[in-house]
Amino acid sequence: MAQPLRVLIVDDEESQRAGLAGMVEAWGMTADTAADGEQALERLAAEMPDVIVTDLNMPGLDGFGLLTRLRDVPDAPPAIVLTAYGTIENAVKTVHELGAFWFLEKPIQASAMEVLIRRAAAHQRLRTENRSLTTQLRYKGAVGDLVGSSRKMQQVYAVLQQAGPSKACVFITGESGTGKELAARAIHRLSPRRDGPFIAINCAALPETLIESELFGHERGAFTGATERRAGCFELAQHGTLLLDEIGEMPVATQAKLLRILEDSRVRRLGGKGEFEVDVRVVAATNRAPEESIRNSLLREDLFYRLNVFHVHLPPLRERKEDIPELAEALVADLNRKHDCHVSGIAPEVAERLRQHQWPGTCASCAT
Repeated sequence: MAQPLRVLIVDDEESQRAGLAGMVEAWGMTADTAADGEQALERLAAEMPDVIVTDLNMPGLDGFGLLTRLRDVPDAPPAIVLTAYGTIENAVKTVHELGAFWFLEKPIQASAMEVLIRRAAAHQRLRTENRSLTTQLRYKGAVGDLVGSSRKMQQVYAVLQQAGPSKACVFITGESGTGKELAARAIHRLSPRRDGPFIAINCAALPETLIESELFGHERGAFTGATERRAGCFELAQHGTLLLDEIGEMPVATQAKLLRILEDSRVRRLGGKGEFEVDVRVVAATNRAPEESIRNSLLREDLFYRLNVFHVHLPPLRERKEDIPELAEALVADLNRKHDCHVSGIAPEVAERLRQHQWPGTCASCAT
């Protein structure tokens, strides 16, 4: 059974509030009241109504101020504005400039008010459903360069969608080739840092003697061969995202320094005398089970828990074979773009052969 519409009535005159509330309840709706804009915002914080009906001219925070503040409220309900001093200028300002749903001059007609409230609520429902459908379509088959509609990939997309807008660290696990860097780039694109740099460093590809210089930078003369100052990855990723791939291959001593940077957001270059602030979101990735790396003293437990605010696990292809046709089509489309070809797709028998393959991966425990 559908819930009755909830209407918040905002008016500084008690008799007007009571009269409108009685009218609304007679239409089978529920009514809450507020004496000014500030009180209305308090009511909104406690429970979001379906529609707001507000007077325009009130002491304190008036209707203009309330509408202005509503623009900062996520999914704010539509507002119908009432005033005894109706002018075309006020109508234009409240409806077009401040985003009111409609404008009515007092004394109001009850039939017109009921129609407007129901229409405003229906309009809001359509907007909400449209946003929901848009989000579902966006994450149904791909996020960034990740492709797949399987249940396991849907779970991955849900975490990426949740983690993206956050400032928190993310820990990505998965076998080699599952798309850990693609997931990190998707997080970056979904974040407010999307216009900032995305810097990736593979901790396993750097010798122990160079990794701190790559991460933190160095001053001229810091070590033999340091002929000039060099910015590290944290500086290069300022206001952006830094991916530390294969974090379990980072020397444990360097992990301790990384932990301190994560805690106070300050970096000191090798050979430097002072620290400087950095604003970088860190995403870490590994193809090993973190628990195993911790057990073998390859990964500091305190660093893991500091990085593992959001955990994204990417399943291997053998666990999501239903995604193979989509992946194959995406690869063909990508090759067509790169080589200016026009291959239409893959034959059904090829798709079936791909689905029948075991896709053992490269990890030792999966080898056949």
